Amino acid sequence: MVIIGIDPGSRITGYGLIRLEGNQTFHLDSGCIRITADNPGVRLQQIYTGLKTIIQQHQPNEAAIEQIFMHQNPGSALKLGQARGAAIVALNLPIAEYSARQVKQSVVGYGAAKKEQVQHMVLRILNMKDSLQADAADALAIALCHAHTRFSLQKIGNVVSSRKKRNSWRDYQPA
Repeated sequence: MVIIGIDPGSRITGYGLIRLEGNQTFHLDSGCIRITADNPGVRLQQIYTGLKTIIQQHQPNEAAIEQIFMHQNPGSALKLGQARGAAIVALNLPIAEYSARQVKQSVVGYGAAKKEQVQHMVLRILNMKDSLQADAADALAIALCHAHTRFSLQKIGNVVSSRKKRNSWRDYQPA
């Protein structure tokens, strides 16, 4: 299972890919798509094209993206939403959305963690020696959040289905 995490931005869009093997997680790739154009349409095209190239190279199975949080500047929120939309269209995969607080809680254990704490924990969880750029670390944190959430939901599903099996088994036992 390969998961891509996206940290959308109007000037820098971070991406991070992890591979899940059982209960182990491995770093595949991460980096940033730097937007160089001033024209809004060209900027969105750069995000789309950059992510399409990464997706073709790694063939992820699922995607996770950060939800938009409300900026004090509505123009910034609009630009961020447009960048996020370009990323979602490029992904063409099942997508999960997580708030920044959910991501920090999942990776650091504290929903109001600082960026440096997130970077540190991403490096530790993925057993990486090199430093990470902030946007790439955030994207990997989003992918890790999805992996943790996915794992937890699977565990819950297994507990529920094993209870259903037990209950149905008891229903057929003689009194």
